[in-house]
Amino acid sequence: MLSREELTKEYIKIIDSYYPVVAKLMRRCLIKIIELNATRTQPKQRIYYLVIYYPEKIGDRLLQQQDVFRDAAENMGLAEVIFINANRLIKDPLSKLKQQDFRFWLELCWLANE
Repeated sequence: MLSREELTKEYIKIIDSYYPVVAKLMRRCLIKIIELNATRTQPKQRIYYLVIYYPEKIGDRLLQQQDVFRDAAENMGLAEVIFINANRLIKDPLSKLKQQDFRFWLELCWLANE
């Protein structure tokens, strides 16, 4: 089984190879694969989701291409693609991201202010 980092690299490679226009947008995003348990009755079954954190500036153009992202993710066996606006996430007053994962929060700040 591939690690999440390897899956992410493979996904980026596929987008770069087959969708060069979309790849330009994706280079301005932060991409992560998260893993969740499928059900409580089958704890060994994992579901992988692709999360794309994007700056607000490119949100409209990126979301117009969401079918491309979803098709590539489905072909790799990922459950779903989730798009998250980095600007909104770091400005959310209820978010505990800064306290829980400060390094990731800094990456999102860098991405949002790019």
